[in-house]
Amino acid sequence: MSRQTPTEAPWMVLIGPAGTGKTTLGREIAARTQRPFIDLDALADEYYAQAGWSIARLRERIAAVGRLAAEAEWEPARAHAVACAVADHREAIIALGAGHTSYTGHQQLATVRTALSCCPDVIRLLPSPNRGTSLSVLRQRCMASKGRSWIIDGHDFLAHWLDDSGTRLVATRTVYTLDETPAQTAARLLRGYGRR
Repeated sequence: MSRQTPTEAPWMVLIGPAGTGKTTLGREIAARTQRPFIDLDALADEYYAQAGWSIARLRERIAAVGRLAAEAEWEPARAHAVACAVADHREAIIALGAGHTSYTGHQQLATVRTALSCCPDVIRLLPSPNRGTSLSVLRQRCMASKGRSWIIDGHDFLAHWLDDSGTRLVATRTVYTLDETPAQTAARLLRGYGRR
């Protein structure tokens, strides 16, 4: 997959499971680089609507068929949102919510891979290279920040996102952050950006 020049795409894209600190780190990097920060979760409603979806519809489908099945139905809208965000926010730092890179449908994953192929740096954030440590840290963070374990209807979404092969495919690299503050991680990531 060839990576194009930074002016044709977002400057950096942050991906990974819930609780990895994508939004916090993205804001830190944006402040240091004087670039816009885009949290797709916060602005995706307009993009979902273009694909015939809304959060209200998602809630209705969850009530009707359960969270896992509703998430699968919602995949085309999520993939559309990623493609639009990448096209609309060149030179920005973008954080993609966990579901925006995790798909059961090959078509949706292909759409996202194509959209992100123009991005020079798609960073998958995880606490640790150790799966058990990462899962434990992410669960604690999600419980502390939002009161959610992400185990819904017997399905462990955090483990699902952590193990997702599609997310690994779209990433240009994985960065581990467990022993760092967001400021330290930002400084480490930006050391190699003097030329950009």
